[in-house]
Amino acid sequence: MTDAILVEGLQKSFGSNTALAGVDLTVPEGSVLGLLGPNGAGKTTVVRILTTLLQPDGGRAEVAGIDVVNEPDRVRSLIGLTGQYAAVDEYLTGFENLEMVGRLYRLGKRDARTRATELLERFDLTGAADRPAKTYSGGMRRRLDIAASLIARPRVLFLDEPTTGLDPRSRLGMWEFIADLAGGGTTILLTTQYLEEADRLADRMVVIDRGRVIARGTADELKAQVGGQRLEFTVTDAAVLPAMVARLRPLAVDEPHVDEQARRLSIPVSGGAEVLADALRRLDGQTAAVFDVGLRRPDLDDVFLALTGHATEESPGADGVPAEPVPTGGVR
Repeated sequence: MTDAILVEGLQKSFGSNTALAGVDLTVPEGSVLGLLGPNGAGKTTVVRILTTLLQPDGGRAEVAGIDVVNEPDRVRSLIGLTGQYAAVDEYLTGFENLEMVGRLYRLGKRDARTRATELLERFDLTGAADRPAKTYSGGMRRRLDIAASLIARPRVLFLDEPTTGLDPRSRLGMWEFIADLAGGGTTILLTTQYLEEADRLADRMVVIDRGRVIARGTADELKAQVGGQRLEFTVTDAAVLPAMVARLRPLAVDEPHVDEQARRLSIPVSGGAEVLADALRRLDGQTAAVFDVGLRRPDLDDVFLALTGHATEESPGADGVPAEPVPTGGVR
């Protein structure tokens, strides 16, 4: 399978701040790659280089077999980009926004209008087509922004944290739209802080932190790196925790973790629901002190804690790029 995106040894610094320190990744044609990392990891810097908005200091990057530094105009003609913030003109209607982008892509007036109508219908915006974008909800603006990135039928689509700021319902709707695009054969590079988002949408994932690739693989492979499953108990009285640890330690595959202040016990285990049932049997008379119990798999914070020793929360803009909207108009 041909790689639609190829990145080798990508480097970028902003003054004394190293944003990328030799990033390598590939995205096969027709697949979805989830690029994961905390704020400041370098995800947006990678996207800006691949979409010709930034020039790298070193390394090589190709999109659809075209070098992004040597032939940026050719790259721009083949890609679509949706940044972290919806880049729409608030005073134009939804239809006018899409028509304008079509004309910027040098589509004829009739073709631009036809394509705008098609996309408004596809993204369930027909009813709001004649309303100014400033009257749209956050989810509607996001859909309009992605629709604009698809005007020229790009071979490769870059989605930079497309669900940032959306409520849960809008996020689920956006996941459905992205899955439809992927199902239609569009190559997608998706940046996100949410493992569950990448888990649902991406074929494979690359995790970066402080400008370096620290892990790659499927969601299951990444979760397996932090020990599989955990039994978690929250109790009404922290005094019972030592006795619980003694009874449940035989089930643990690693050292249990006790948080007395939160009255919580976390035990790395394997075996699924059977181990949960076994744990409850072992507790027997102590179950009255259990306020909550559950068997869960690791999340993104667990992955980062295991790989880097810190969680995903870091200050925006830490990769040297200001935390501001990406100027997408010229590269849609």
